[in-house]
Amino acid sequence: MVMSPGQQIAIDFDVPAVMRDGVTLRANVYRPAGEGRWPVLLTRTPYGKDMPGAASTLDPGQVARQGYVVIVQDVRGRFVSEGEWSPMRNEGPDGVDTLTWAANLHYSNGEVGMFGASYFGYTQWVAAVEHPAALKAMVPYITWNDPLDGVLFRGGAFELGTSASWQLSLGANVLQRRYATESDPRTFGAALHGWVKALDALGPHGYWSLPLKEFASAKQQDIAPAFFESLEAPMDRSVFDEMTILGNHDRVTVPTYNIGGWYDIFLKGTLENFRLMRTEGTTEAARQSKLLIGPWVHGGSSNPVGEMNFGFASTPALIDMRTDIMSLQVRWFNHFLKGQDTGLLNEAPIKLFIMGANIWRDEQEWPLARAVETRYYLHSSGAANTLNGDGSLSIVAPEEESADHYIYDPANPVITRGGALLMTPEYRPGAFDQRATEAREDVLVFTTPVLETPLEVTGPISVSLWAISDVQDTDFVARLVDVHPDGYAQNLTDGIIRARYRGFAQGEAPSLIEPGRAYEYEIDLWATSNVFLPGHRLRLDITSSNFPRWDRNPNTGHDLGADDTIIVAHQEILHDAEHPSSIVLPIIPQA
Repeated sequence: MVMSPGQQIAIDFDVPAVMRDGVTLRANVYRPAGEGRWPVLLTRTPYGKDMPGAASTLDPGQVARQGYVVIVQDVRGRFVSEGEWSPMRNEGPDGVDTLTWAANLHYSNGEVGMFGASYFGYTQWVAAVEHPAALKAMVPYITWNDPLDGVLFRGGAFELGTSASWQLSLGANVLQRRYATESDPRTFGAALHGWVKALDALGPHGYWSLPLKEFASAKQQDIAPAFFESLEAPMDRSVFDEMTILGNHDRVTVPTYNIGGWYDIFLKGTLENFRLMRTEGTTEAARQSKLLIGPWVHGGSSNPVGEMNFGFASTPALIDMRTDIMSLQVRWFNHFLKGQDTGLLNEAPIKLFIMGANIWRDEQEWPLARAVETRYYLHSSGAANTLNGDGSLSIVAPEEESADHYIYDPANPVITRGGALLMTPEYRPGAFDQRATEAREDVLVFTTPVLETPLEVTGPISVSLWAISDVQDTDFVARLVDVHPDGYAQNLTDGIIRARYRGFAQGEAPSLIEPGRAYEYEIDLWATSNVFLPGHRLRLDITSSNFPRWDRNPNTGHDLGADDTIIVAHQEILHDAEHPSSIVLPIIPQA
């Protein structure tokens, strides 16, 4: 981004904005120095407007020098804003009120855009569904649309890893505000020390706490009440309705530039937000929405990603050797807030990073119209356990085959290694070698022969799994893996289904399963884009846990979080003519 030499800005700190209920929220305002009126870019954060990285996706000082007023606001109940902190509960009304306030500042020209990542992205969507008049464009980055699909739950399983680490990490400010009036600083110091100990112990010990409804790490000092709200109302849409964007996209009338990562915890939301705005947008502007997906994790997009080096051009600092993420956003806002023809709308609506080939490519729609849904079937002679077993994948449908068996013991779950994570430092996100996991007897491994030609998989992925269990409720996990010529097993994407929620996506009420009966489970692996190169192999892993990313199913059939005891499940995976377990892959024909 090129700056004009000598261009000056002014910064106003703690600028108040009064909400409809009288609560005052405060913001830092960065603006061009001198008299004038400029368009506004707004972001709203729970992480502290004065903290480093408060607006990391778009530097306020640099962008103010480009002729914008940039506002970074503390959300309700956080840092210097008034009110009570309740995650995701007040952001719609507060966002609308803040947009109205921002549009009427004396240095504002009334045109407002919103930007920011993750929670900041959610605050954009939840305000936009109320179609406030001042809002003209958004750039939601790595954010969600459905709290029951990747935020609080996934396939009915509780997002323990994310929920515990995120909510606990916010505890310092909760305690600071709680003890602000204490005359003895030692009271706050003791509380802060207890919080730090709980946070540090979460990875090594805390995640293992049972029962979850008494989760000690989160319950300590009552700093994460929303954690327990999820446990009390699992998969209950009525409870989480005000947090849900899905189903409300037709109410968003402004264009959105959606940015995400293949290893991001909110990948599906990013992809679906774009697709729905393009196909169901009720205004021409909304249908001009765009999509950018890199090989990135949540909150981190530098290289390498986990253990995988995708090249410097894969980073937001130099996308496709052409631009950077901040310049891209400024071009977007220049078009919709300043009326400048930046040429951005003449470019393809989608830019994807294709892993394996490690290139950027422009596309016209999502999912890709030329993708061929291809079903790869599971095969074995009943001994697919571990990467040394006889499990295989092919496009040939099975006939008569022996089922595979494994034992799922919640006391000895499969431990999380890489993937789309937001957890404690012991659990790093991104691409990691899965061979240690695949060496376990409770992991079934199905692999294709060595590929002789490139095989590109780009798009949504799902697994249809036929399984029998001897308990009333249990989990099944599926993972897509790229096996390199040296055996390195690179995880690409995965998913989980909790048996009682097997029909949730079709609108069915949760119900326990009948032990000994075969059920077909649809496991949503979300999506990826990867070229399996010649010499590589395509692999599918099947197991029943990925802990502590997702909570352990105790296999009892009891209510979520109630158990302090667990029982062992004996799992049988079927792959015969009557029960053709498979993975559906979107194959891109090679030119």
